Amino acid sequence: MKLHEKTLTELAAGLSAKKFSSREIADALLARIEKVDGKLHAFTEVYAKEARALAGAADTARASSFPLGPLHGLPMVYKDLCDIKGRIGTGGSKMWENRVATETSATVERLTAAGMFPLGKLHMVEFAFGGWGTNPLMGAPWNPWDLETHRTPGGSSSGTGVAVAARLAPAGIGSDTGGSVRIPCAFNGLVGLKVTFGRISLHGTMLLSWTLDSIGPMARSVEDCALLLNALAAPDPRDPTTLDQPLEDFTAAAKGGSIEGMRLALPDSSQLPDFVDPDVVRAWQSAARTFEELGATVEAVRLPGWFFEMQKGAGTISTSEMFSLHRKWIEDKSKPIGDGVRGRALLGKNFVTGGYAEELRFMKQRRAEFAEWMRPYDALLTPTVAVPAIPLTEVDETSPVSGYMTRPGNYLGLCALSMPSGLSRGLPVGIQIFGKPYAERDVLKLGKAFQDATDFHRRAPDLSSLGL
Repeated sequence: MKLHEKTLTELAAGLSAKKFSSREIADALLARIEKVDGKLHAFTEVYAKEARALAGAADTARASSFPLGPLHGLPMVYKDLCDIKGRIGTGGSKMWENRVATETSATVERLTAAGMFPLGKLHMVEFAFGGWGTNPLMGAPWNPWDLETHRTPGGSSSGTGVAVAARLAPAGIGSDTGGSVRIPCAFNGLVGLKVTFGRISLHGTMLLSWTLDSIGPMARSVEDCALLLNALAAPDPRDPTTLDQPLEDFTAAAKGGSIEGMRLALPDSSQLPDFVDPDVVRAWQSAARTFEELGATVEAVRLPGWFFEMQKGAGTISTSEMFSLHRKWIEDKSKPIGDGVRGRALLGKNFVTGGYAEELRFMKQRRAEFAEWMRPYDALLTPTVAVPAIPLTEVDETSPVSGYMTRPGNYLGLCALSMPSGLSRGLPVGIQIFGKPYAERDVLKLGKAFQDATDFHRRAPDLSSLGL
């Protein structure tokens, strides 16, 4: 197995066994980025010099025989809303293509402190406001599963999805307000974790919605998501929402083991929207059978009738808060902002007076109701996205399809793991395992069991036509 094919966990094991060095990892990935990113357009900036220097320093530290953490000397890529002091941070906006950050995000701080070296920053949807992955002014990354047709990479963490799927990096950082970790993972065949709000500090991160935003790992294995969450989940006095979380070892849940006795709720397929692709339904139902074969109790259920309606409530909150944060330039027609993002953001100006406050009150009520509904179950299993990646030319920016399945999780305060569950006409499709608030260990344990019983996470796009 070549270096670019290895997961973070596999790279860490190889470094410990002295089979290769961090500098060799950096050189291999940077060479691959240089060769194909002109086509894939995942990176806003590549930190080649810095990556090599920090990888070399990691090798020096390893040679010293002092104890090192499990992420030491491993590469990382960041969605371009994680600021790095003194570096360009665009937030996906052409308007900010020369904006220099004045502080460093807690995410970058913690992963750098753990010994990881950065390969670069990644493209995203403008202001993280969109699920398809389009960006008319900065350019949309190219989904690597179809090199002939420019298909949706998923958003808003579009560059992260493409970079990790194309093996330009073993893992990366995304954010999730209505599905922006899970949607690109489904479209690109990756494993991604939407954490409970408040698990990971948002200090130094460009906000879309202060009520719903979360940072999350995107990788090619459940173990890698757990490794990264171990480093990222911690109280941060600069972000008070993180102060009440329990302190846990997530890697223990990703080591494998029996899931016998765990209870999964499986919604009646008639409750899914009629636009769900039949291949997505088949892959989801097949996954349910796999969980059953592994010993879990899979119980057919009827979701609360309002479950999928919560995607509208999540949209109201995120749009209202996005407009509040970015009103100054959204209303200024001279600013270079895409028509789709500007048009949807302006909806936040026209909500009924008091509508935002009423939605926050309603959200609290629905969260209490769903917590009672979810009480007998360890997880809820649904498809991640209703369709495989579609051509960019077919995207309707006003369509709710991309985030229809994911947004209820943000609204209800759940955690969720998205995983590849098969292919549809050569394109990945995914399942998501919803867990209760702060139940990341449960979804990781279930995800690891599914991963060990399948090979979907090992499937990769064919980039041979790009000379690889």
